[in-house]
Amino acid sequence: MSKVIAVSNEKGGVAKTTTALSLGAALVELGNRVLLIDLDAQANLTLSLGLEPGEAELTSSSIMLDAEKIINVCRKTDIENLDLIPSSSRIETSEQYLPVRTNYTNILQQAIRQSSLPYDYIILDCPPALGAITRNALAAANLLLIPTQAEYFSAYALRNMMGLIRRTRESDNPNLSYRILVTMLDRRNRTHRNIHDQLRSTFGSGVFNTVIEMDTKLRESPIAGQPITHYKAAARGSTQYRILAQELIEYAKETENQQTS
Repeated sequence: MSKVIAVSNEKGGVAKTTTALSLGAALVELGNRVLLIDLDAQANLTLSLGLEPGEAELTSSSIMLDAEKIINVCRKTDIENLDLIPSSSRIETSEQYLPVRTNYTNILQQAIRQSSLPYDYIILDCPPALGAITRNALAAANLLLIPTQAEYFSAYALRNMMGLIRRTRESDNPNLSYRILVTMLDRRNRTHRNIHDQLRSTFGSGVFNTVIEMDTKLRESPIAGQPITHYKAAARGSTQYRILAQELIEYAKETENQQTS
């Protein structure tokens, strides 16, 4: 069974797409097959892999709105074992049309469960909103990864995320777990350090040990149409996302052991 990871935060600009892409590429380096699903109408994940959003006939909206099988929408990327389901602006209409359907929050979950997919990990890049698409992603996920900056507004947005996690557990996915990833950290900034400490104090083991620090190479890599691990393999961002991938794999193993014991 593929492990499904939703990458989401209501707050934009927190390195959500960068995390989905960089983590996916780092997991591939460790011998995994990974599928990235772009669920954001801005299609930044699609662009970050060098594809034009309007280029593909079938996109993530085909799954959400037209009941297209996932395997028919997957596209190869230039990186072996890293596949993509691209997005387009059409997925925005999902917010309007999905809520009128019965059990609409389970559409993506059912699409994944009904497909025999050859992936170790499926990573869902969500829009910066807590609507129908994000609710579908959380219902389908084993783990919600929440990137957040060590800044007031970003940390404050976690309140709404925690509320959505509770509702999702009650209605669609009782086993949903979460981990917070601190991104774009500037250790020289006292406010960053203080908020980072507060997050660890508040959420404890709910915060990844790995942090992603500021790195200009992380901003450059999408322009090159490559994840950071391929664009600048020795960059600090590459190293930190590799460490995150290893921590995630260990967490997945621990979770499996707990469920089977």
